[in-house]
Amino acid sequence: QVQLVESGGGLVQAGGSLRLSCEASGRTFSTLTMGWFRQAPGKEREFVAVIYRSGNIYYADSVKGRFTISRDNAKNTVYLQMNSLKAEDTAVYYCAADSLGTPYSYMNRRRYDGWGQGTQVTVSS
Repeated sequence: QVQLVESGGGLVQAGGSLRLSCEASGRTFSTLTMGWFRQAPGKEREFVAVIYRSGNIYYADSVKGRFTISRDNAKNTVYLQMNSLKAEDTAVYYCAADSLGTPYSYMNRRRYDGWGQGTQVTVSS
C-alpha cells in the first residue's frame, strides 16, 4: 500500500508562486502514476495535473502554462510548481497515486487508490 504526505501549501498574493511536494512510501515509487487534485469550499474535487510513470504529463486547461508537475524517483517525491497564482486557485490540494492502472480517466478520482491528507493553498487578491 502507498502512503502520501503533501507539503508546501500556504498563503500567497495573486501573481506569486508556491511549490507543493508529495512524498510517497510503502510502494515502489517509480511504478506509480501520480496526480494532483484540488477542492475549493463547496466544490467537487477537480483534476489539476498528472505525470505517468512513463513521464507523460497532462494538465487541466485552467492551469496550463502556469503549473508544472515533475517527479524525482530517487526521492520518492512528486512536485507541483505553481506560478502566476490567481484567487481562483485557492483550494486544498491533494496528491494521488494510481498503482493499479484501473480503467478510469486520469481526470477521474476513482482511478487513484492512494491519497494524501491535503495541503491548503490560499491566494489573496
